[in-house]
Amino acid sequence: MHPLENVIWNALTTRHAQFAQGAGDARRFIPEVGPLGGFTGPAEAGYQALAELIGKNGTVGLFLDEPYQERPGWTFIVGAPLLQMVWQEGTLGKSEPIDSRVERLGDRDSAEMIELTALTKPGPFSTRTHELGVYVGIRDGGKLVAMSGERLKVPGYTEVSAVCTHPEHTGKGYARVLMSTVMDEIRRRGETPFLHVRGDNNRAIAIYEQLGFRISKRGHFAVLRRD
Repeated sequence: MHPLENVIWNALTTRHAQFAQGAGDARRFIPEVGPLGGFTGPAEAGYQALAELIGKNGTVGLFLDEPYQERPGWTFIVGAPLLQMVWQEGTLGKSEPIDSRVERLGDRDSAEMIELTALTKPGPFSTRTHELGVYVGIRDGGKLVAMSGERLKVPGYTEVSAVCTHPEHTGKGYARVLMSTVMDEIRRRGETPFLHVRGDNNRAIAIYEQLGFRISKRGHFAVLRRD
């Protein structure tokens, strides 16, 4: 299996195993890191293992090859088409100039990171999500107004994630600068950047293509609750 196939499962059984909870052929991130989970093998057994893992009224976010099909014991909360994009060496994408305002983010910034992601909704973000990798941000007047970082890690690849800008500060190129900073960090380690984006987010897709990302897979994401 290629590392980017069934990528959540692969992350939780390789480079992010320290953040994993497991039951049978299912894995999920510990709740303080986030709600993403995955399984391997037949779907019926996988969903059964997930149910055991998250418990009654628990929620999980899945990356699926096909749109979620209703099944007993689960409630579909939200979902959408999902694109996986991988940075291609030799494309026109290039790094943005270094910006002196870019700073590393860590434990002390967790509350601000959660506040910004709750406002902008780039994807699930919790109290320990920042522990998954490098996170960087830009401040204005001492307030965190833009950020980006690393999420899923599998052998040879690291995901660029949590790309977001406060609505009052869009149009300033912060996303490009921060993504380029994270991508440079990933490439320095000899790894390839990749990312996920909603299939209907044309503005973001265009930016990612300018940075050298190309669509590698079309799928779907679904957030489910166990009844």
